[in-house]
Amino acid sequence: MAKWFFVVETSCNDASREAEFNEWYNKIHLPDVLETPGFVRATRFENTEPAAGKAKFLALYEIETDDINKTMQASRDNLAKKRAAGRISDLLTVTSRAIYQQTASQTRR
Repeated sequence: MAKWFFVVETSCNDASREAEFNEWYNKIHLPDVLETPGFVRATRFENTEPAAGKAKFLALYEIETDDINKTMQASRDNLAKKRAAGRISDLLTVTSRAIYQQTASQTRR
């Protein structure tokens, strides 16, 4: 089975509500995304010194699938249902998205 990373850079569009944004992202959005078959892990990072116009947060989703197009469509469908149910935050600004297929892996010994 192929391994992939889905990388999403985001920011909170209201700095005074960043704690609320992070609470939503960590406790609602990540579990919602992980409901999609093939998504096996989600990890978030914060850029502690973001440049102007750059994202403050990075979400890294690990995916295992032999059909990335089908898996990403399932993710879009899942998130459309979450949006319709009011589970997407109005604080979310997506700066970029990218999908990477794993080509090599090493572990330091």
